Amino acid sequence: MLLGRTANGLYWMFRYIERAENMARLIDAGLRMALTKTSDAPEEWSSVLMSAGVKIGYDAKYNEYNASLVSDYLLRDTGNPSSVISCIETARSNARMVRTALTREAWESVNETWMVLKATLASAIAETDLPRVLDQIKRETAIIRGAFHGTMLRNEIFNFARLGTFVERADSTARILDVKYYVLLPSISYVGTTLDNFQWESILRSVSAHRSYRWVYDVEYNPVNIADYLILNSRMPRSLNFCYSNIVDNLQHLAIDYGARHECHTMSEAIMTRLENNEIRHIFDNGLHEFLSDIICETTSLSNEIARAYNFD
Repeated sequence: MLLGRTANGLYWMFRYIERAENMARLIDAGLRMALTKTSDAPEEWSSVLMSAGVKIGYDAKYNEYNASLVSDYLLRDTGNPSSVISCIETARSNARMVRTALTREAWESVNETWMVLKATLASAIAETDLPRVLDQIKRETAIIRGAFHGTMLRNEIFNFARLGTFVERADSTARILDVKYYVLLPSISYVGTTLDNFQWESILRSVSAHRSYRWVYDVEYNPVNIADYLILNSRMPRSLNFCYSNIVDNLQHLAIDYGARHECHTMSEAIMTRLENNEIRHIFDNGLHEFLSDIICETTSLSNEIARAYNFD
C-alpha cells in the first residue's frame, strides 16, 4: 500500500499537469475569440480568467483585460498558482517527491518539460508568438502523458495519477461550460447569431472537441448539442461522463487492491449514475447553471474525500 504522501504527490502531480494544459487551451480560445471582428475582446479575456478561476487574483493586480496582460498572468506569473509555469514547477516538485514510484521515462519527461517551458516562459511572450508557445505547452504535456501511459505498471500508482487527471479535467470542463453559458454571451439577443456561433466554437476548441463534434453531430454549432457533447457523451475524452467513468474505474481498482471502499467511491458512483441516466433537455429544463454548479461543488468534495480516504498529507 502506498504511503499517503506518495499517493498525494502522484495525484497532485497529474492535476497540475492537466491544469497547465487547460490554461494553454483557454488562452488559445481567448485569442481566437478576441481576433473575431464581432467580439468584445476585453469581455472575452475577462471570461477566460473566470473559466480559469483566477479572476479575483488578476483583478487585484490589473485593471484592464487584454491579450498581453491576461496571457502573461496565465502563462508566466509565479504569483498565480494556476499559471502554466507555477503548475509545471509544482508538478515537477511532486514528481521529485515520488521519483521512486515513476519509471525513468516518466520522470525524465516531466523534468524535460520543466526545463523547456522554464526557458520558453523566462521572458514575456509577444502576442504574435503566443500560438507557437501554446502549441508547445500542449505538446510537452502530451509527451508526459505518453511516457507515463507507455511505461507505467497499471497498479495503484497509475490509479492515483489518473484520478488526478480526471478530477482536474472534470472541474475544468464544467467551469468552461458554465462561464460560457452565463457570462460569455452578452445578451439573449445574440443567441443564434454569428457572435454566438463563434463563442460556442471557441469553447469546443478550448477542449479539443471542434472537429470531433462535427463528426458526431454534423450540424452547425448548437448550445444544446454542445452541452450534450461536453456533459453526457461517453466517448468524448473531456466530457464529464468520460471523466467520471474513469474516476469510478480507478477508484474501483483501488478498492480491490486495498480491500476497502470509502465515501469517495459512493460519491463518484452517484455522480456517474446521474450522468449516465440524464438527458440534456432535462438538464436545460432544470437549469444548466445549477447542474454545472453542483458538479463543480461535488467534484471539489470528491477530491477532499479521496484525500481523506487515502491519507494524503
